[in-house]
Amino acid sequence: MGSPTWDEFAELALARVRRSGAEYGDIRIQHRLTERIKGEDRRIASVCDDEDNGFGVRVLYHGAWGFAASSVLSLEDVPRVADLAVELAKYSASIATEKVQLAEEPVHRDRVATPFRSDPHAVPLEKKTRLLLEAMEVLHNEPDIVRSTAEIWWCRDRKRFQSTEGTVLDFDLLAVNGSISATALFDGRFATRSFNLPYLRHGYELIEEIRWPEEAIRVAREAVEKVRAPAVEDGVYDLVLDPEHLSLTIHESCGHPSELDRALGYEANYAGTSFLTPEKRGAFRFGSPPVTLVADNTEPGTLAATGYDDDGVECQKWDIVRDGVFVGYCTNREVARKIGETRSRGSNRADGWGGVPIVRIANIGLEPGEQTLDQLIADVKRGIYIEGHGSYSIDQRRYNFQFGGDAFWLIENGRRTHMLRDVIYHGITPEFWNSCEGVADRSFRRRHGFITCGKGQPVQSGWMTHAASPALFRKVQVIRGEGGS
Repeated sequence: MGSPTWDEFAELALARVRRSGAEYGDIRIQHRLTERIKGEDRRIASVCDDEDNGFGVRVLYHGAWGFAASSVLSLEDVPRVADLAVELAKYSASIATEKVQLAEEPVHRDRVATPFRSDPHAVPLEKKTRLLLEAMEVLHNEPDIVRSTAEIWWCRDRKRFQSTEGTVLDFDLLAVNGSISATALFDGRFATRSFNLPYLRHGYELIEEIRWPEEAIRVAREAVEKVRAPAVEDGVYDLVLDPEHLSLTIHESCGHPSELDRALGYEANYAGTSFLTPEKRGAFRFGSPPVTLVADNTEPGTLAATGYDDDGVECQKWDIVRDGVFVGYCTNREVARKIGETRSRGSNRADGWGGVPIVRIANIGLEPGEQTLDQLIADVKRGIYIEGHGSYSIDQRRYNFQFGGDAFWLIENGRRTHMLRDVIYHGITPEFWNSCEGVADRSFRRRHGFITCGKGQPVQSGWMTHAASPALFRKVQVIRGEGGS
């Protein structure tokens, strides 16, 4: 007799849920493989292979949730965990002051798989480590480089979602990433420059398509230029922000405020709520007319494009901001009806089998405009061009913020001149987005992903991608900060 299948485990759990009288239940079974190879200073510092298995059962009983999970997928533990989830839901129902009502969703039966040409698990370790070692060797060809890093990461998730409503979904999802960085020393001061291959749902071919030696030469050269650059002078500047930098700005100042559970006050005790409260939808001017921010969980290759979310809701595309006006939220089946919507937007995700699905930021991107990057810069008399991620801070309502970056260039009379260091800009979210005067066209659009978006208690890490073309912002306050580089 063979081992029980995921089908049998799922049916066993959901049969217990149905017998309890619960109005809804689901199970998520997940097997995850992860590899992270890290290089430091021309040596391989660590190789970490991780395998994780488990399942979680979620139950809605008389309008209240219960959840239980286990790393032991067995005929003994599945019914035990299902019964525990029911017990917790019943207890929650006995003290609940508000009943959960799920938005309707059609029954789905589907399989979703990331297309890829090269499985990173099948690529020899020696080949991957050689790539990192060669990249670091190139970085250190620049005399002033005193430290280097290089990294390859990939993760593959095989998952089953099955609900008492009849939805059955199977997933085989893959994501990869790679990065290098160089730190230069000059006059007792350090500065680091990096190159980050975006986290995307592709195979190892994404790593192989990058010309790592060329990127390493550029990164090392710019690290040296950065450490020798003059510090920025405090003042008001026009800013031209590159797509990688904008991905973080979008994430923090638009992504988190657009999570409906935050806007309703459910997230107040961890990482704050949102200034985009429901009465603002359809009327509040979030940004200038060139600013259109679209949530798209259907774009191939992006992290949140998983076909379906952890409510079993089909992934969708919708507007968050249209022509500067705030119009939409990221929702799940629980909160969608609270703003009069009949269907969830499909943004309910957990970071693994042991987490309760919660509303997460979608793949939110800034829609392209019609100018070239050179045209944006040519229209700047005194400004700064910013690339990449740096330090940041934002308040509990996602309203007041400050951002650094990875590299900065002074713009004078319509052209980039020399690098700067220690740049930090700050502002108020709607004032900042209303200062946006132009966005470059689609040919400049790039995608950058996140896998460490923290939310929830216990904290979970969300995955999503933010796409943008470079954009011009007028009259932004800039200060010098030692953490800005």
